[in-house]
Amino acid sequence: MNLSENALIPEAPEGFKSGFVAIIGRPNVGKSTLMNRLVGQKIAITSPVAQTTRNRLRGILTTQKAQIIFVDTPGIHKPHHQLGKVLVKNAQISIDLVDVILFLVDGSTVAGGGDRFIAELLEKTKTPVILGLNKVDLRPEISQELSGEKTTEEDPIDASYRAIAEPHNWPIVNFSALTGDRLNELMQLSIDRLEPGPYYYPPNLVTDQPERFIMGELIREQILLLTREEIPHSVAVSIDRVEETEAITRVLATINIERQSQKGIIIGKGGQMLKAIGSAARQQMQKLVDGKVYLELFVKVQPKWRQSRTRLAELGYKVERD
Repeated sequence: MNLSENALIPEAPEGFKSGFVAIIGRPNVGKSTLMNRLVGQKIAITSPVAQTTRNRLRGILTTQKAQIIFVDTPGIHKPHHQLGKVLVKNAQISIDLVDVILFLVDGSTVAGGGDRFIAELLEKTKTPVILGLNKVDLRPEISQELSGEKTTEEDPIDASYRAIAEPHNWPIVNFSALTGDRLNELMQLSIDRLEPGPYYYPPNLVTDQPERFIMGELIREQILLLTREEIPHSVAVSIDRVEETEAITRVLATINIERQSQKGIIIGKGGQMLKAIGSAARQQMQKLVDGKVYLELFVKVQPKWRQSRTRLAELGYKVERD
C-alpha cells in the first residue's frame, strides 16, 4: 500500500469508500455497546443508567473496502439542566455533519414518543437514514428468524417501527449489538450509502479520542455501575496527571460531584466504595494501555457544576462547533 507524506495514512485504492455515520437515538438504546462491538474494542462506556454518553465520541472501523467513522452521540431527551441542553444540542448538530445517520431504537419494545420525536427531527435532513432495531436478542421470534427457523407474522413491535420508516423509505435492519447478530448487514447498508473517499485516519486507529479521555470515561463507568441511582449524572471525572514508564503507568484523577452527601457515597464506609471503583477502573485501563496501571483517585465537591457553563467547559463539556 502506498503511504501518504506523513507515513501514517495510506492512499486509498480505487473504489474505496469512507465517511461519517452518526448513531442517533434515545438514551439507553445501546449506542455505546454498538460502537464498541463495531470497532472491536471498548472505547465507549456502557451502563444500565440512561444518558451515559456525554461527549461526541468517534469510533473508527476500517475494512479493505471502506473506512467508517461512527459518531456516538448523547441520547436525545428533554433536558433538565445546562449539561442536558449541551448534550442534546451536540446530538442534533451531528445530524447535519455526517454522511449517514443510523437511527438506533430499542427493537425489543414498541416505538415510543421519544422515537417519534427523533423521527420528526430527521424528517428535515437530506442525509440518508438507516433505522436500526437493536436488542432483538431479547425477542424470541426474531432470535428464531436469525437461526433460520420459521417465524410468525409481523408483530406490533415491527409494525410500530415500519410506521416510522416507510413514509421516508428508510431501510430497516434488525440486529443485536450485544451478540453481534446481523451486524454485517448493518455495516453493508452503511457502506452502500457512503461516497468514494480517502482514509481519514490510520487503518489501525479505533478512536480519535486521546487515552486520557477514555481513562476518565472508564472511571465514570464504574461509578455509574457501582453506585447506580445514588449518583446518577452529577459526576464528572478529570484526569490530572499521567506518568508513563516502561514498568507502569501512573494515573491521578479527580471525581467531581455536586453535593457533600455524594462524597460520602463515593468514598464509602472505610473508603471501600472508592477502592472498588478504583480497582475496577484500573483493570479496564490495563487493557487500554496493555500494561500495569497505578490509579489514585480524589473526590472533590463542585456545587451545581452541571448548571455552570464555566464549570462545564473546564470539565470538557461544550457545544460542538464543527
